[in-house]
Amino acid sequence: MSKMVRNNLINLYLIKFAKWFNLVMPVVVLFYQDNGLSMQQIFLLKSIYSIAMVLMEIPSGYLADVWGRKKTLILGGFLGAAGMAVYSFSYGFWAFAAAEIILGVGYSFISGSDSALLYDTLKAAERDKEYIKQEGWITSAGNFAEAIAGVCGGLLATMSLRLPFYVQFGIASVAIPAALLLKEPRLQSIELNKSFKSTLNTVKETFQHPLLRSALLVSSFAGTASLTFAWFVQPYFKEAQLPVSLFGIMWTLLNLSVGVSSMFSYKIENKLGQRNSLLVIILGFAIGFFLAAWEVSLIGIGLLFFFYLVRGIAHPILKDYINRYTDSEVRASILSIRNFVIRINFAIIGPALGYLTDQFSLSLALIATGTGFLVSALLSMGPLWKANIQRSN
Repeated sequence: MSKMVRNNLINLYLIKFAKWFNLVMPVVVLFYQDNGLSMQQIFLLKSIYSIAMVLMEIPSGYLADVWGRKKTLILGGFLGAAGMAVYSFSYGFWAFAAAEIILGVGYSFISGSDSALLYDTLKAAERDKEYIKQEGWITSAGNFAEAIAGVCGGLLATMSLRLPFYVQFGIASVAIPAALLLKEPRLQSIELNKSFKSTLNTVKETFQHPLLRSALLVSSFAGTASLTFAWFVQPYFKEAQLPVSLFGIMWTLLNLSVGVSSMFSYKIENKLGQRNSLLVIILGFAIGFFLAAWEVSLIGIGLLFFFYLVRGIAHPILKDYINRYTDSEVRASILSIRNFVIRINFAIIGPALGYLTDQFSLSLALIATGTGFLVSALLSMGPLWKANIQRSN
C-alpha cells in the first residue's frame, strides 16, 4: 500500500469517526424536551438543519472540486466542532437553531468531499477498483462508531443530558487534525481557476449521461429512505413499548448490523453484478419498510434489522456506481448533488410523514414511505439495469 493511500485512509477513518461517533443521538429527543421544546419544534430544528445543508451542498461541492477536498474537509471539521460548542452552552430553541445551521453547513463541506478524496486517492494509485471495498470498510467503521456511541451516550446521559454534548465537542474536534494531515491526489489538482458557471455547465453535461443520472437518482432515493427510516426508529421503539433504558442498546445493535453488512458489500456486488445488486437493494429497502409496518411490537423490533442489513450493503455499492461514471474534476459536485436531492426529498416528505404518523398510524407512514421509494427507484434504475456490469476483481 502506497504511503499516500495509507495516510489518507487512516485520516478518512478518523473523520468518519468524528462524524459518526454520535453520543447525543440516542438521547437528543430527551435533551430537547428537558429544555422545554415540543415535538413540533424538534422536527422544525431538523428541517432547519436540512435547509442549511441543502443551501450549501452544491456550493460546497464546487469548492471541493476547485479549491481542494482537503481544504473543505478542514473547514467542515472546524464547523462541526463549533456547532457542538454552541449546543453545549445553549438552552433555547433559537440557540439550538443556530447550532443546527452551523452543523448543517459543516456537514455539507464533508459530505461528498470525503468520498471524492477516497476515490481519487485510489485512482491516483491505480486502485480505483477497490473503491467499494474501502468505502464499505470506512462506512462499516462509521457504523461501529455510531453503535458504540449509542451505549456510551446513554451512560453519560444518566449523569446529565448535557454531558454527551460536552464530550461530543471533543470528538468532533478530532476531524480537524485528521483533515490537516490528508494528502491531495495530484490528478485532482487541476483547473483550480474554473468559474462556478463553468463547473455548473460541466455538471449539467455530466448529468446528461444516462448511467450517471440513473446511479445518482437511485442512490439519492436510497439515501432518503435510510434517513427517513432512522427517524422512524425512536417512535417505533416508543410505540412498541421498549423501555427507555434499552433505546441506546437497540440503537447500537442496529448500527452494528449496518457495519457488518457494509464490510461485505464489495463481495456481494462482485458476485451478483450490477443488475442483481440493484434488485436486492431496491426490493430489500421496500420490504424492510413493509416488515416494520407489519409488526410494531417488541417482537417486531427484530424486523428492523432487515432494513439495516440492506442499508449497509447498499450505500457503498451505489456510491461506487456514481463514481464510476463521474469525471474527477466534478466528482465532489456530483456527490454533493446526491446529498442535495436526499435533503430536498426529506424536507418535502418529512412533514407529510409526521402528519400520517400523528393523525393515523406509524404503520401507515412506513407503508407510504416504502411504496414511494419502490416506485421512484424502479422508475430510475433503467439504464443501470440494462448495463448489468459484472465486476471481476
